[in-house]
Amino acid sequence: MKFSLQINEGPYQHQASDTAYFFAKAALEQGHSIFRVFFYHDGVNNASRLTTPPQDDRHIVNRWAALAEQYELDLVVCVAAAQRRGVVDEGEASRNKKDATNIHPRFRISGLGQLVEAAIQADRLVVFGD
Repeated sequence: MKFSLQINEGPYQHQASDTAYFFAKAALEQGHSIFRVFFYHDGVNNASRLTTPPQDDRHIVNRWAALAEQYELDLVVCVAAAQRRGVVDEGEASRNKKDATNIHPRFRISGLGQLVEAAIQADRLVVFGD
């Protein structure tokens, strides 16, 4: 089965990102595929490379990045939600005259069309969070 995932909650405020990660990992290990993981609303905070949890805590951003590396996952961050929350790549920094970026390199910023495509291409779109 081919899945797409939508994550609506931040990495440390809600269980949604952890649950989505473990769902994705289990699905991939069972031979299923994931077309795209789309981070929306506060979920865009899962893409910040500046996240630095304590040493004895899980590093959710790095978990997503490692899973994406291992399985060549497409991790997409909603551009409008990212702009509202200060998640910025080089293109957005340049366009909005910002002096820094903070998106992890395994993630990319794009629009809602990527979510629509993910829903169309997958057998199931699974949404995590409110």
